[in-house]
This record gives sequence, structure tokens and C-alpha cells, in this order.
Amino acid sequence: MPELRKDPVLGRWVIISTERAKRPKDFKVAPEAKLISPKECPFCPGNESATPPEVFAYRDNNSQPNEQGWTLRVIPNKFPALRIEGEIDRRGEGIYDRMNGIGAHEVIIETPDHSVDLADLELTAFEKVIYAYRQRIIDLQRDKRLRYVMIFKNFGAAAGASLEHSHSQLIAMPVIPKRVMEEMDGAKRYYEYRERCIFCDIVVQETKSRKRLISENNSFIMICPFAPRFPFETWIVPRTHISNFEDSTEQQLRDLASILKDGLSRVKKALTTPPYNYIIHTTPVTLKGIEFYHYHLEIIPVLTHVAGFEWGTGFYINPTAPEESASYLKNII
Repeated sequence: MPELRKDPVLGRWVIISTERAKRPKDFKVAPEAKLISPKECPFCPGNESATPPEVFAYRDNNSQPNEQGWTLRVIPNKFPALRIEGEIDRRGEGIYDRMNGIGAHEVIIETPDHSVDLADLELTAFEKVIYAYRQRIIDLQRDKRLRYVMIFKNFGAAAGASLEHSHSQLIAMPVIPKRVMEEMDGAKRYYEYRERCIFCDIVVQETKSRKRLISENNSFIMICPFAPRFPFETWIVPRTHISNFEDSTEQQLRDLASILKDGLSRVKKALTTPPYNYIIHTTPVTLKGIEFYHYHLEIIPVLTHVAGFEWGTGFYINPTAPEESASYLKNII
């Protein structure tokens, strides 16, 4: 019998379709081949002139900006969705609103090694990726025009990656995205009714029941959520209440790197290097210390397609129960 489940934050329903149930082995796909050589890749060492000048980097002691010798490099996107230069100029046109496309669009080149995936980085190198995320948010939040900074990663062509060299992205914008507002509104309604953060309650319940728990460390738990939109959708949630990702301590950032590396490695092994997206859901940079909202990270392997039913209803059909996904990922060594 199919089952309807309601997301406790957004109030969104999903269908766990047992009639078309799929096991983990049914999703395995051939890994994508590397098609570009390091000589042609703009993200590889020696090709720094092919990108805009870097805004942040981790480098060897004597190396110079925009030259070789870096271990991580952050650059403006060559084809940005939003640009840092200019004024917002909010204006109306009858019932419509518009403004200039002000913001920031940056690329975090996670490693100089063209052949390595993020999941395969040494932990110290992975930690630098997480540190760079925080550093860029702290820098950009000083710009009073910007209200939200989104960190995300597209891995694989099917997940939207246009270049195969391991990288993630940052887009800072002058408005708060609708999805973020919906999550915050849902969390606020829960807080007003129960006087508790819903994400803190999720941590307590999932840690106690352990039915959807994949992994944990001192600072985070990793779970398949109760009402996932997609097979093997995975959340990483801080154990303690932190509304803004950039306010994490050094130890929490190290623990995040450790559990995120663990999660990506499990997904890679379980599903044979599938394309995926991950997104950090955090509080807008203009708000601090919100009691009702709790930052978290979502990993979404691209294993199914969103089609007419999903677009027409807002429902998602998931052929794999989260308990089964969690059990399979938990048992991956």
C-alpha cells in the first residue's frame, strides 16, 4: 500500500510509492567519465589566467595570488547569475516589481587535482572547503545590499555541473529566497505552538528512534528525513541549536567536514558515484540567533525525475522508503 507522509517543516506531502518500490541496486548508474584534460580545464593549476582573479585562497607560503601553489581557490563565476557592481534600484511597473541583478556568484575550486572527487579528499583538505564557505559568508555579509548567501554543490552533468573539476558555488542575493522563507515560516509556526525548535526536536526523535539514522558524531547527526522527496535524500543536522552556519565553532566545522565526507562517501559507494546536489539551508545573513530555525545541509542524489505530477501538485513520488535508504547507507563500510 502506498503511503502519504507530511514534511513537518514545510507541511508538504510526499508519496512513498511501495507499488513501484526500488532497492538501492536499482539506482546504480555508470560513473561519468572525465572528458576534459587538465591542460584544457580552467580550474586546474597553471590555468589561473583563464578565470577571473581569485577573491580567496589557501596557498603554499611563497606562492602568489592567481598563480600556481594553491590548495583551494575561490573565484567570481565567469558567467555570473548576479553581479556585485551597481545599485539595487528597486522599482515598480504597475503591479510588478523589479530590481537590478545585484549580488555575488562565486566558485569554490575545492582541490587542484582534476581527477579527485570531493568525497575522496583527505579530511584536512575537506575541512578547508568548509572553512572557505564560512569565510566567504562572513566577508559577503558585510555588504548591506545582500540578505541571503546560498552555498551549494552540483556534482555530475545530470545534477547541473557544467565543469567536471570538483567545485561548489556560492550565490549571494538581495532578497531572501521563497523556499527559505517557507522553511522559516513552517519552523516559526511550530515554535509558536510548542515553544521548541522543530529541528532540535527532529534531532531528539531521530537519535532516539534510530530508524532513519545513518551516522553521527559529537556535533551532527545524518539521517534520511521522515518525508523525503527523493530516494536517498539525506540531511545533516547540528545536535545543538545553531541558526546561522557561519556562527559555527571551529570544532563544529571540523565535525561537519567529517560527517559530510562520510555521507558523500557512503552515497558514492552505495550508488556507484551518482550525480547529486547538496545545499546548506541557513538563516539569512541579516538575521542572527533565531530561536525557531536551525541550519542544516541536504544531500540529494539525482536518481529520479521531476515530471508533470510533481509540477502540477507540489507532491513528490518517492519509490524508496527512507528507513530502507538509511539502513542501506548505514551498513556501507
